[in-house]
Amino acid sequence: MSPRIGMDLDIILTAAIELADREGMSEVTLATLAKSLHVRPPSLYNHVKGGLPALKIEMAKRGYSQLNQRLMDASVGRSMDAAVLAFGMAYVQFVRDHPGLYEAMLMVAIGADEELQDIQDRSIRIIIQVMEGYGLGENGTLHAVRGLRSILHGFASLEQHGEFGLPLEKDESLTKSIHAFLSGIRWFKDSND
Repeated sequence: MSPRIGMDLDIILTAAIELADREGMSEVTLATLAKSLHVRPPSLYNHVKGGLPALKIEMAKRGYSQLNQRLMDASVGRSMDAAVLAFGMAYVQFVRDHPGLYEAMLMVAIGADEELQDIQDRSIRIIIQVMEGYGLGENGTLHAVRGLRSILHGFASLEQHGEFGLPLEKDESLTKSIHAFLSGIRWFKDSND
């Protein structure tokens, strides 16, 4: 069967991401996607070899690429605390803007695809560059990277699942959490000098 004219991987990915962001990743199936694109499910296989698992990998690539761009844009021209704060806000805003895509990014196993692994590694390199300014040494920087990623992912995931029900400004809570983290890494550095 030949590919449908006007249909390509980009159109399919865009539709899958919109569906994921609107309904959640559990609703992204080839059947629901085909229905939203007004095609038969077998038509999607002409553009996505490997079916739904391959589509999830493509979604993760797109997601990490978009996240990387936002993180770079947020941290360019900034250093240390200003860069970390901008980085953190950009990360959480990405999850707010693309909750389903973020979910898709986390569903794909590390090492599932070489190109995806390279894109994921770029995310880590961006945050390492931001954290290197604190002079924590190689291992200390990596510990700090893990800590910051955990805070950001945890905050974004809790918010995404409606866990912040109190009438407090969420961005203020995020900012305070990042500042507390930065105070902690300064203490860690000072105690190890």
